[in-house]
Amino acid sequence: MKQYVDRTARTVTALKEANTELSEANIRISAMSKELEEGYQETLHALVSALDVRDSEVHGHSQRVVQLSLQIAAQLGIPPESEAWRDLEHGALLHDVGKIGVPDAILRKPGELTPEEWQLMRQHPAKGCAMLQQVHFLRGAALIAHCHHERYDGTGYPRGLAGEAIPLTARIFAVADAFDAMTSCRPYRQPLSVEEACQEIRRSSGTQFDPQVVEAFRALPASASDEGSLRQAA
Repeated sequence: MKQYVDRTARTVTALKEANTELSEANIRISAMSKELEEGYQETLHALVSALDVRDSEVHGHSQRVVQLSLQIAAQLGIPPESEAWRDLEHGALLHDVGKIGVPDAILRKPGELTPEEWQLMRQHPAKGCAMLQQVHFLRGAALIAHCHHERYDGTGYPRGLAGEAIPLTARIFAVADAFDAMTSCRPYRQPLSVEEACQEIRRSSGTQFDPQVVEAFRALPASASDEGSLRQAA
């Protein structure tokens, strides 16, 4: 009996030690995963910064649309720990990565593009998608790069998708992207006010934008904009 008790005690002790070692290993793995994720994020932001330098008129645009896209996602009830949230964050940040393949003469042209130049410019969603799909954890983000110029009514490009055929993350991004573009300075026009931009988005509900996403955008609190309350403006 004593031998049985001793063996049991040794087994329990060994299991406790193994459990402690496993816990310590999990802590080390978690720390390494966090460092790896931070490294990925730093790399992504460095890439976007390089794109901003190349296309100076949209400086800071990607970072701003990330924040607004996530605020809309939260309003729609998408959990921050979800895959959709992560895809939206990465996709909003990298939506224009395909412009790497657009010649500087077109990207920086101050005047109107020719039909041939527009044809080249309109290839950047597919190019961006192809680039991001090569990275496993960015495959969901690739859908945003591919679909960010699609329209809810099916008149967008490159594939003419309509309604729910467009991924929800891309439909969310479309509203955030349009709002930031309209309220930002461009060489060829002055920015719209927050109120004017919100009215334009509301007018485009059901045509350019998903009505459900527009309603979520209109419900955002004042903190969603540095320039005032989106809720009141919409």
